[in-house]
Amino acid sequence: MDHCGTLFLCLCLLTLQNATAEKWKELLSYMENMQVSRARSPSFSFRQLHQLEQMLLNTSFPGYNLTLQTPTIQSLAFKLSCDFSGLSLSSATLKRVPQARGQHARGQYAWGQHAMQFPAELTWDACKTRPRELRLICIYFSNAHFFKDENNSSLLNNYVLGAQLSHGHVNNLRDPVNISFWHNQSLEGYTLSCVFWKEGARKQPWGGWSPEGCRTEQPSHSQVLCRCNHLTYFAVLMQLSPALVPAELLAPLTYISLVGCSISIVASLITVLLHFHSRKQSDSLTRIHMNLHASVLLLNIAFLLSPAFAMSPVPRSACTALAAALHYALLSCLTWMAIEGFNLYLLLGRVYNIYIHRYVLKLGVLGWGVPALLVLLSLSVKSSVYGPHTIPVFNSWENGTGFRNMSICWVRSPVVHSVLVMGYGGLTSLFNLVVLAWALLSLRRLRVRADAPNARACRDTVTVLGLTVLLGTTWALAFFSFGVLLLPQLFLFTILNSLYGFFLFLWFCSQRCRSEAEAKAQVEAFSSSQTTP
Repeated sequence: MDHCGTLFLCLCLLTLQNATAEKWKELLSYMENMQVSRARSPSFSFRQLHQLEQMLLNTSFPGYNLTLQTPTIQSLAFKLSCDFSGLSLSSATLKRVPQARGQHARGQYAWGQHAMQFPAELTWDACKTRPRELRLICIYFSNAHFFKDENNSSLLNNYVLGAQLSHGHVNNLRDPVNISFWHNQSLEGYTLSCVFWKEGARKQPWGGWSPEGCRTEQPSHSQVLCRCNHLTYFAVLMQLSPALVPAELLAPLTYISLVGCSISIVASLITVLLHFHSRKQSDSLTRIHMNLHASVLLLNIAFLLSPAFAMSPVPRSACTALAAALHYALLSCLTWMAIEGFNLYLLLGRVYNIYIHRYVLKLGVLGWGVPALLVLLSLSVKSSVYGPHTIPVFNSWENGTGFRNMSICWVRSPVVHSVLVMGYGGLTSLFNLVVLAWALLSLRRLRVRADAPNARACRDTVTVLGLTVLLGTTWALAFFSFGVLLLPQLFLFTILNSLYGFFLFLWFCSQRCRSEAEAKAQVEAFSSSQTTP
């Protein structure tokens, strides 16, 4: 009887082993079929991909792991327990091997020219429900032809690495998943961004690339390191970038921006407080200046907060709100600069003989209302136009160029940036430059006239030159960020425009002193006329 039982057990084990082998063959065949689906639609390919995930999650295998491989797809499955202490898939220290059999899931495995490191936190939420078995699957595509977005974006080496946990979606990890991509390419002129495939995003129903929850670093010229707080399919997006900020200049530019914007905030705040203190003496011209000061104050505050709100612990909604506020402040600032130019035209062109009913109120609706309408319109069309925006910087290495990114809360849509940042700023700068040139020509004609004192004409010329700051003509430097002009433009633009609020404060003080001097002279003249017999 014992012999019969032993024979029966052996037959069962043999049958189970054959069934398992057949299942593995089925998986390999399925992966090979995915390779030949290049000409099929992306939606069909993603149905195949999800089916492959389910097959890997449900396949039985002995030991702790299973590796299946075709020429362009490699699949790995790992059995995890609640005492999981982390997993590293890497080829940095081991040579590539076709199989990884019988090794524990806490070790290190060869996996092409890539690496994925999973933190112990990966299983914490899953273990709260006490599942019978946790399973982690990893899929590597060396020719990811069906991960294409509407821009046909280029991927580093055309590689995509993905991972899923059997218990469900994994996101908001405190310790990020580290994904390394090694390469031997020259990346000069490219912006690198770690991205993941977000299904249902963008225009295609099957999705597109998104950088949410990922941070891009490059420890060396041959490695790109992605730190992401969730599991999905990752890649490194390569985009041509004609103007990259050198990393060596990032620290001084950041310091200049911080100091300049802080000085401008204090100066603008003092100016607004002085205005409210002497509110009874203010006229329409002064109130227009104060609106410009208020917009500059809002712009500087939002700009200084933007990098901090782009960090991963801050909710994305907060970054989106701050990005919209920063865009609104910039548009308001540009609009009030154009209003200053329009008001200068009225003062010089109409020789002060003009009256507009509720002039300042109408200008206020234009200066604050139009930017609000544009920002709300952008949000209504697509809320994702605002959020964390990646600024590429690069390090110069001995054998190539290394990239790393910094992020701020800003406009993410290229269309919105082109139209409502560069286009809007270009129009206002062009308008104010034309007004400034016309004002200088007008004052020159006044100086030529015999009835215009030279001293008054020269003083007016100095006044209009001071208005170059008031009209924001220095913002036109943004259109010279190319070629050999890039580095000088970066420093000039940063210095002049970060101190823009301070320059406005100096203008306000000079105009205040001038008006007080004129008022004092009039009082003295009146007093002398009264005392003359």
